[in-house]
Amino acid sequence: MKKFLILIPCFLFLKTSAQESETIPADKMNIIKTNVTAYAFRNINLSYERAINQWFSLNIGFGTMLQGKVPFINAFLKDEDEKRFQNLRVKATNFTIEPRFYIGKGYGRGFYFAPYYRFSDVSSNTFDFYYDYNAPGGTTYQIPLKGQGSTSGNSGGLMVGAQFFLTKSQNLVLDFWIAGAHYGSGTGDFTMTSDYILTPDMQAQLKKEIENLDLPFVDYTVETNPNGAKVKVDGPWAGFRSGISLGYRF
Repeated sequence: MKKFLILIPCFLFLKTSAQESETIPADKMNIIKTNVTAYAFRNINLSYERAINQWFSLNIGFGTMLQGKVPFINAFLKDEDEKRFQNLRVKATNFTIEPRFYIGKGYGRGFYFAPYYRFSDVSSNTFDFYYDYNAPGGTTYQIPLKGQGSTSGNSGGLMVGAQFFLTKSQNLVLDFWIAGAHYGSGTGDFTMTSDYILTPDMQAQLKKEIENLDLPFVDYTVETNPNGAKVKVDGPWAGFRSGISLGYRF
């Protein structure tokens, strides 16, 4: 009888330990995902998450936006300025390293905070641009130019999200990016060339026209020459992240 009473707590301890080990997914520590909402903006993307322990994982993502119109260009350009960039097309790539700290059930499940680093690169096609040159005597001429260039940025940010396992097998994953924002710096160069030889007065008006575009969140300087202009981007780089990803856990 005494031996039996001694064995009971031992049995309960072993059972509890077994139950705890069942909740720890020794396998299925990897998740491959894609942000399905990003496809609405031509963004093809893939990310890989590896659980290191219950509360910490590392997520690495890559995305590329196919060449096309600038998303929401009318949100930061006036109607008359937008018309000048009618055939402007851009493509972009980004690479993100994102440590995740889970405060829920862990092992890739529950709410998380994710500080992250992102590298981004944006390049354009050869696009048309024009400006109205007011010549002496009151005559106005439309001066056409061809533009092309690229810019890249490094930024850091923080995202808050929640990840769920949708099936009993815990293979299908939904990752909800609730909100994220990043800030950093970017550099780039754009050239604008004209078939006309620009006089000093033409150059002065071109410089003023480009500077008056007043693009938000972008610092740039303009240098003109007889062949056109050079636009140098060197300033802040900011962005926002939100979306829904679907993935497979293995």
